[in-house]
Amino acid sequence: MKLINIGFGNMVSAGRIIVIVSPESAPIKRIISDARTKSQLIDATYGRRTRAVIITDNGCIILSALLPETIAGRLSSKSEPCTGESGDE
Repeated sequence: MKLINIGFGNMVSAGRIIVIVSPESAPIKRIISDARTKSQLIDATYGRRTRAVIITDNGCIILSALLPETIAGRLSSKSEPCTGESGDE
């Protein structure tokens, strides 16, 4: 199981992530609101501005203060095999 840091020491299982999106659009705001009423919302922003919304395969919605590009970069770097070398062969 690979864990991805989504900010402030919070981790999410990489295998459970379906999508990472920006929170500005009306449909995403609606998804956040619905998840809050259904108690399926996890707010990992620590009071900061929400910059990324992570939707998991089990229906949980996770809010992060990191940009979606940052989380996606961490996700893609974790999916590549680590050889312990710098890669300049």
